[in-house]
Amino acid sequence: MEVLLVSACLMGFDCKYSGGNNALPPETLDALRRSFRLIPVCPETAGGLPTPREPSERRGERVVSRDGRDVTAAFQKGAALTLRLAERYGAKRALLKCNSPSCGSGMIYDGSFSGTLIPGDGVTAELLKSRGISVVGENVL
Repeated sequence: MEVLLVSACLMGFDCKYSGGNNALPPETLDALRRSFRLIPVCPETAGGLPTPREPSERRGERVVSRDGRDVTAAFQKGAALTLRLAERYGAKRALLKCNSPSCGSGMIYDGSFSGTLIPGDGVTAELLKSRGISVVGENVL
C-alpha cells in the first residue's frame, strides 16, 4: 500500500500552535486510510517546539514567531526529520496543512501576522518538493 505523509493536526492530533487540531472529517480520513498507509507528521513539534506555542510565519528564508523570536532552526530540524521519515517509508506524496509556515504548499502567510497570504511554501513542503515528493494541502480534498 502506498504511503502518504499527513500533517498530524489534520489527523486530529492536538499539535497545532494553539494546542488544538485541524482534524479532517472522519469520513475523509477513512477514505484516505482505504487507499494509503498514513504516516502522521508534525514538523514543528518534531523540531522541538512546544504545544501550544506562539504562531510563526515565514519571512523569506527565516521563520519568526509572533513575539519576535527566530525559530528557523526548529523548523529546519523538523523538516529534515520529516524528510527522513518520507525516505524511510518510501513516501512519494504528502498531504499537509494549508498556509502553514512548515506545511503550506503554494500559499503561506506573509510574515506580518495580518492574515495576508502570498505565494510560497512552508519549510517542510519546500524541502519535500525539492526531493521529488508531491505535496498538496487539504484544500484539494
